[in-house]
Amino acid sequence: MQVLSVTPEIFPLIKTGGLADVTGALPIALAGKGVAMRTLVPGYPVVMAAFAKKKPVYQYPLLQGGKAAIHAVKIGDLDLFVLDAPHLFDRQGGPYGTASGADWPDNWRRFAALSQAGGDIAGGAISGYQPDIVHAHDWQSAMTLAYMRYGKAVGVPSLITVHNLAFQGQFGAAIFGELGLPGVAMQLDGVEYYGGVGFLKAGLQAAWAITTVSPTYAQEIRSPEFGMGLDGLINMRASDLYGIVNGIDVDIWNPQTDKHLVANYSAETLPARAKNRKAVEERFGLEADGSPIVCVISRLTWQKGMDILAAVVDGIVAAGARLAILGSGDAGLEGTLLAAAARHRGRVGVVVGYDEGLSHTMQGGCDAIIIPSRFEPCGLTQLYGLRYGCVPVVARTGGLADTIIDANEAALSAGVATGFQFAPNNGGAMLHAIQRLVEVHARPAVWASIQRQGMKADVSWDKSAEKYVELYRLLLSKRAA
Repeated sequence: MQVLSVTPEIFPLIKTGGLADVTGALPIALAGKGVAMRTLVPGYPVVMAAFAKKKPVYQYPLLQGGKAAIHAVKIGDLDLFVLDAPHLFDRQGGPYGTASGADWPDNWRRFAALSQAGGDIAGGAISGYQPDIVHAHDWQSAMTLAYMRYGKAVGVPSLITVHNLAFQGQFGAAIFGELGLPGVAMQLDGVEYYGGVGFLKAGLQAAWAITTVSPTYAQEIRSPEFGMGLDGLINMRASDLYGIVNGIDVDIWNPQTDKHLVANYSAETLPARAKNRKAVEERFGLEADGSPIVCVISRLTWQKGMDILAAVVDGIVAAGARLAILGSGDAGLEGTLLAAAARHRGRVGVVVGYDEGLSHTMQGGCDAIIIPSRFEPCGLTQLYGLRYGCVPVVARTGGLADTIIDANEAALSAGVATGFQFAPNNGGAMLHAIQRLVEVHARPAVWASIQRQGMKADVSWDKSAEKYVELYRLLLSKRAA
């Protein structure tokens, strides 16, 4: 089965968040299950630098304002199509904006070009390659399905995975004339959205199937609270909606072999985590005592619930826990957390920024990780925590609710608890969860049982990949019918 994946990010080449982890790991997980996935990605400088041979398999005299070409390359275990369009992607900064953080004003054009290329490939533009299915990810590639719907690939099955419904790619109606779509597409059941053009909306409308990255999030986005204005459309497509929880790359995230750790360990050698714990204490200036270290590895944003956390730091310290915080984002939140660290020297430590190696060390040395997101389509951080015996403390939402078993008395008695959930998502409920954590942490045998149970959880891509294969087969059967 040939599947074309279209994405703005893919690990290890270009990553801003969990989307890249998914699009980088899924092709490898599918390879052993009879699915050959090729991925179309933009030719950002870092991507173009990753391969030497530049012999295009398809060329555009003009694509959204300039010459472009598609290269077929293999980088590591990934089979890629790279859209080489220097006028759109050869820029310094992030994939979506400048180094200062401002969005590129022509993002609509950049990702329309990516999507147009995806639609062309789906329609047989590249000699010798015809995908059986096209799999798009988020708003940046959602228009692929619109180009297929109104082009040569109208009969090719497609699906879109929503990694975060909050980001929709909404643009003014003035851009429509430059998209290269027929006039009929600018209608309510096409790409039109509140008088403008909605990239994600267009993909949700055109896709044969819609997936989210957890079963709970699939249900949440059908409500006005989580639907971000698209709940009406999503409910209309409810029979085509599926929730498939993400996995993680268990070779990269493996405490027994992770080179970022001071000491490697397994579920049978948990005491070895003490050396990583010491490294965390030193890096964050924390007092070395027996109290639990609760870590935060997150973007410091409203969605991630960091304002809720910031408001109860004093209470967390009073409950007997220490805090190690790694992240960046909202300047006000950064300042509030740095002030808390100054107020509680030795009990709270903050590193502003992102450090991949340090994030591994924290998972390997901290006792728990708190994830108080207001909404979380899946979340990968809690899966890393399970894998590393860093017990997750999570808000009961989205994929967090799907992947963590709360350490209530029944779960503790049965020996199945893997973390702590709290709801509603407010400071009081969060503090209660931390208090429960501190109490259980004081019972070493019970705490070790929770760690080991989490480390036993299957957080790999294997089961999730099987579900994607089942969905692909279902879509092919619909095509045959």
